[in-house]
Amino acid sequence: MARVFIYPGTSLILSDLVSRFGHRPLGSALAVRERVQTPGLDSPPLQITPEDPKKGLRYAAVEVPSGVRGRMSLYGPQIEEADAGIIVRDADLAFGCMGCARTNELVRFLLRRREIPLLELDYPHSDEEGIRFVAAIKEFLSGLPGGAPA
Repeated sequence: MARVFIYPGTSLILSDLVSRFGHRPLGSALAVRERVQTPGLDSPPLQITPEDPKKGLRYAAVEVPSGVRGRMSLYGPQIEEADAGIIVRDADLAFGCMGCARTNELVRFLLRRREIPLLELDYPHSDEEGIRFVAAIKEFLSGLPGGAPA
């Protein structure tokens, strides 16, 4: 089973496809879920610990906006853990929030630097494009070690 980083991280469609092919999705929705369900978190409704801003500094300098560092405190460890990645460019907001442009650039840069299998797709805008979109994801996931057969 490969650990597949998905971006946008809140995309339930990507998360479901990765799971259906026998892999483990990594995304911000899953990281936030863990935080919300963790008993004893000291700072609701922010769901952050005093260590989180320090984690974000590992991936983004202190000069970048705090939102980038905050997002990177979630994405950074998942990128390091990932065996593969799927990125959907220019996704519709209903598909999953992409955060901000600087975070998007940094996530793509860090994934490429890892030199792991990476699938980058444009968001589909028609039924035909949607079929090709899912087929490309299926082919990519089927080619990863330890997944379910196509």
